[in-house]
Amino acid sequence: MKLDYDTPSKDLHRIQSYGPDFVTVNGQRLRHSLILTPTLLLPDWPPRTPQELQEQHLHELLKLKADLVLLGTGARQYFPPPELLLPFGQAGIGVEVMDTGAACRSYNVLAIEGRQVAAGLILAQEYPETHPETDESSKEAPGRDAPPEAES
Repeated sequence: MKLDYDTPSKDLHRIQSYGPDFVTVNGQRLRHSLILTPTLLLPDWPPRTPQELQEQHLHELLKLKADLVLLGTGARQYFPPPELLLPFGQAGIGVEVMDTGAACRSYNVLAIEGRQVAAGLILAQEYPETHPETDESSKEAPGRDAPPEAES
């Protein structure tokens, strides 16, 4: 799905499009799970599936001290064991668990609003590495364009 938002600053990391096996951030197509904030991109987050999430993976998100963490768990929403999410509550950090597409859309809206948001996005790993010039599977995912940003 292609997302087309106007951002108040070109310095912000924003998601331009996503599909089952990729996320495009500021023109860079990423094919591995990642962590994203408006000012930070960590492109090689280790979990390849939501079932692989471990305490150390979520600690990477916790130490960013965001007000809200979005956890994108792939094609489907998958809730990690509660004990893995407990440190966020203890630190006063909200956590929203959703599928990765919903996390991408939510991240952009929150980042554009200037919120201190972090997203941990798990991407499907069962798709082969592709090259946009030669492979049809690497094109934008079909879907609706995102709605225009609401006026303030």
